[in-house]
Amino acid sequence: MTTFFEPLKTESFALKNRIVMAPMTRGRADDAGNQSDIAAAYYAQRASAGLLITEAVNISSMTKANDNTPGIYTSEQIESWKTVTDAVHKKGGKIFMQLYHTGRLSLPDFLPGNAQPVSASAIAAKWQNYTKDGLKDLVAPRELTTEEIKQTINDFATAAKNAIAAGFDGVELHAAYGYLIHQFLGTNSNLRTDEYGGSDEKRARFLFETVDAITAGIGSERVGIRLSPSVPLHDMEDANAKEFYPYIVNELNSRNLAYLHVALAVPPAINIDWHEFLRPVYKGIYFANGGFTKESGEALLAKDGADAIVYGKLFIANPDLPERFEKNAALNTPDPSTFYTPGERGYTDYPRLEQLVTV
Repeated sequence: MTTFFEPLKTESFALKNRIVMAPMTRGRADDAGNQSDIAAAYYAQRASAGLLITEAVNISSMTKANDNTPGIYTSEQIESWKTVTDAVHKKGGKIFMQLYHTGRLSLPDFLPGNAQPVSASAIAAKWQNYTKDGLKDLVAPRELTTEEIKQTINDFATAAKNAIAAGFDGVELHAAYGYLIHQFLGTNSNLRTDEYGGSDEKRARFLFETVDAITAGIGSERVGIRLSPSVPLHDMEDANAKEFYPYIVNELNSRNLAYLHVALAVPPAINIDWHEFLRPVYKGIYFANGGFTKESGEALLAKDGADAIVYGKLFIANPDLPERFEKNAALNTPDPSTFYTPGERGYTDYPRLEQLVTV
């Protein structure tokens, strides 16, 4: 029976436990996309996780969709991340960088020269985004040309190499939650009639070409991928998800990736237990994400329903979450009002167990 504290080892991958920190936007970078100094402390505090996955990181200036999100496409950004990886490694931790392109979820407000966002097709998401001027409706994006798709794939591959240069143990490709790669997968966001749209194989082509470009540059053992089948966040639809996602997962089997990370909606959007459905299809390391408690995570591991469990908000409020799980200790409660605000409050000031005073 697998437990949280059984090491997870493969030929190319070793984690000290099976508790993974989810990628979570925190909004502490500067206006140029350089990671903040306090980010090193934030991630190092959580280095007892089996694996840390960073907040989503912009692969170019054309991908920004929120203020104070970090990038990995300039030399200054690479240098700013080195303090993070150094701090985590000194604590004995492992850390992957999550890479993404926001596509139609951006706004001209965030892009150079107030450029029009891009996507698989020129279809606006029925959603709003936060700006310094308040909430704004998303605009209709411009459809990427095939030449621009190739350049975007190259941007992903370059960003992955930059992440390794910054000291990361690997990267996670964000193909979920309505961002650009998911926009190519989605049946309501991709209406293309060329080699990148239509059939399941064509809608998945951008994903697989991006995976292959990244693995060619840094090695497949350093690459994970995140999927979110049938999660409607950001106005996404996967009309044939039950057939489409097993196809994707089976194709990923031949890529020998570090892991597959499946993130689900809570409550689920459709009546499918995706972990139960996809876990048997994937032959590699499987990470399960989706509102797990300590008890539900333990139960899934015990029945071999996943190789590791991914936690988000619990890691925000509990930098020592693995130790708390091991001791069955009480958990701090996260403060949503500080999830995306500048500064240390709600970022590096949550107390560890040894800082709590018993009265």
